[in-house]
Amino acid sequence: MTGETHNIHATAISVDGLGLAFVGPSGSGKSSLAFDCLAEARLANIPAALISDDRVIISLENGQVFASCPEPIRGLIELRYSGIVSVDHVDRAELSYIVLPVGADERHRLPPDDEQAELIAGLSLPVVRVPMWSRFPLSLILARIRSLAANRQFTR
Repeated sequence: MTGETHNIHATAISVDGLGLAFVGPSGSGKSSLAFDCLAEARLANIPAALISDDRVIISLENGQVFASCPEPIRGLIELRYSGIVSVDHVDRAELSYIVLPVGADERHRLPPDDEQAELIAGLSLPVVRVPMWSRFPLSLILARIRSLAANRQFTR
């Protein structure tokens, strides 16, 4: 799989070197949630930037997963009902987690243990679920990632 590229429907951001891919069906709030995370990072003086919105190019190199953006949409993010805006962006970053936006109709309050989701065929990443109504989505994501890391260390 190394050297191959895959164009997927997602939004990807980098927060202080941590790559997050927001995945879900069209209209699920991926872009809005990613934008909220970028805004929250900016307020907290945490370096963060858009990698790509709507279409993300996934590549694998030496066991690492990277995301980049098709040229025509570089630095642009669609904010539903507000339009397309330009934001700080990076050309490419390593991905570490998949973020799944959760709607109000989700029935399960707790995520499955060690949940992973397939980013592309044969490649899965750990998942962080985030309610669309979260006031501080980045804080929630980072808290969950710290918890996942602590659980991995505890079970070793």
